[in-house]
Amino acid sequence: MAAKSVTSESGRVRRVVVVGGGLAGLMTVIKLCEAGVPVDLISLVPVKRSHSVCAQGGINASVNTKGEGDSPQVHLEETVYGGDFLANQPPVKGMADAAPGIVFMLDRMGVPFNRTAEGLLDFRRFGGTLFHRTAFAGATTGQQLLYALDEQVRRFETIDVEDERGVVIQGEKMVRKFEFWDFLGCVIDDEGRARGVVAQDLKSMEIRSFIGDAVCLATGGPGIIFGRSTNSVINTGTAASAVYQQGACYANGEFIQVHPTAIPGADKLRLISESARGEGGRIWVPKDPKETRKGRDVPESERDYFLEAKYPGYGNLVPRDIASRELFLKAFHDKRGIYNATTGKNENEVYLDLTHLPKEMLRKKLAGILEIYEKFVGEDPYENPMRVFPAVHYSMGGLWIDFERAANGSLVVGSPRNSSTNIPGLYATGEVDYQYHGANRLGANSLLSCIYGGMVTGPAMVTYRKALAKSSFDLPASLFEKATAREQSKYSAILKMNGPENPFQLHDELGNMMLIDCTIERDNGTLDQVLARIDEIEMRAHNVGVLDTGGHANQSAQFVRHLFNMIVLARVIAQGARNRDESRGAHYKPAFKERNDAEWLRTTLAFHEGRAGKPAAVRYAREFDYAPLGSPIHITDAVDTSLVKPRPRKYEQAGAASATATSGSAKQA
Repeated sequence: MAAKSVTSESGRVRRVVVVGGGLAGLMTVIKLCEAGVPVDLISLVPVKRSHSVCAQGGINASVNTKGEGDSPQVHLEETVYGGDFLANQPPVKGMADAAPGIVFMLDRMGVPFNRTAEGLLDFRRFGGTLFHRTAFAGATTGQQLLYALDEQVRRFETIDVEDERGVVIQGEKMVRKFEFWDFLGCVIDDEGRARGVVAQDLKSMEIRSFIGDAVCLATGGPGIIFGRSTNSVINTGTAASAVYQQGACYANGEFIQVHPTAIPGADKLRLISESARGEGGRIWVPKDPKETRKGRDVPESERDYFLEAKYPGYGNLVPRDIASRELFLKAFHDKRGIYNATTGKNENEVYLDLTHLPKEMLRKKLAGILEIYEKFVGEDPYENPMRVFPAVHYSMGGLWIDFERAANGSLVVGSPRNSSTNIPGLYATGEVDYQYHGANRLGANSLLSCIYGGMVTGPAMVTYRKALAKSSFDLPASLFEKATAREQSKYSAILKMNGPENPFQLHDELGNMMLIDCTIERDNGTLDQVLARIDEIEMRAHNVGVLDTGGHANQSAQFVRHLFNMIVLARVIAQGARNRDESRGAHYKPAFKERNDAEWLRTTLAFHEGRAGKPAAVRYAREFDYAPLGSPIHITDAVDTSLVKPRPRKYEQAGAASATATSGSAKQA
């Protein structure tokens, strides 16, 4: 029996594995170490370069320092309302309730949050709410939070592991960090239980197994499937795809958020945070579609502030799915984007204007993003309205994870079901999971969900580990050797590929197709063509030529592996979009404009189905069973809407979401 908490029956230190060094992974590590559980932390990049560093605008918490009547209950309601009621509500309640304490904890860790003149934490508005709920550190909040958590984890790298008697175990630290390692897959035993991971050192290209009594993936989203997005180039979704192919359920993959304001670039699309609108930025286009004057020279009377006109209560801070569709409608369909006199065409761009705001305030609160704009566009945003357009930004879908509901409607603290995938012993948290955002994520809920997710996942893994009948460290070495050999064989096969297809060109084709045909607007006929093209690209991918066969730092061979995994997830996204004949949150079909709760108020549950010699397929389920600790649990696609009753989502009405919080649902909860 695996009764000892620190060492196994064979005397080895019982570690767990966390893959991903962003906010979700780091917070998971912190909670594990606080409980005395040693961790191997594996990261594709240096931890401080994890994608969380790119977050700009802030983190939500209903502290209500401005006396507006905000509360965690309102936060809960606006989150599920903004997500079009597709999020299970108990995890959202847990997140909203914990949010104020999380922000105060981060403040104590030294995060340099902006403060008011009185010295209180300052809060700004973000989309989908009428309240000042978003704490922020200028426009580099993600960086400040990531550095603060990294410092906490670094402390655990210096602390020795002690056994139950308080005796130091030589050579063992609470955290062992492995940076520049690429996750290849889980080690799964004959019972279907995750027992560790296989990863590759991206410097030496060594492939090895890491034993763990539990595994957590905190590996971020799949934005690069769409070619260019606001995501880092590391965000290929490869880890989620790998475990999906090993049997993990992928949920709500079709829900991809398009952020309304980004700037174009040759390599990627750079985000202009919602905080710009939260501080008073205004979206507009010239009333004259052939306007040739610069934006700053267009008189106020000749500007069309179309979001403010249509959504008087929320104005420029409607949720992102709505704002993106309105910008797309104005620029793409109505041909009212900014006119380019050189080409004689209206570009797919609108103005985001901050020039009416005090420069001192902008430098204090938004300098980070304004520097990005000036550097990559070459215009001074303090003097010129910025030119922006929607860009792929976030995945609400991800690995399916479970939760255990408490009597108060929140979560049972420490339940091994919390954040558990359907593969026992495998957990997921952060953008890689599907849990907290439903069909559309509200701005500034991402950093919160990452940190709260880590606070939930760590204790869940502790409980799971304690209840294990047999530690992974007491299993035969052959289990891990076999898993390592499997991945080594796959990698060796990649190195031998010498076909005529270029993997980078294939990715361009996949990414451009997904970007054009599977984002803001979706059409069934077009999606059928997308799925056929994905099948074609997958077959062609088996005939690529690897451009580098070297034994050190081989990025080409690594990219081929990621390409195969991106193709698999692209099919999940496109097939889910093809199947869901309604419009909900970020998923919009002009042929099915209404939300259909009778048919589609349910979670999309996708499973991988490999087919020898043919493109893979997606198998969808309405229910399944899994057994995290031996006792089967029956799962269905039903969404828990017990706390906030679903209702029409109408942001055209001023105060729609705040009215939601006072029109009966709060009383029902």
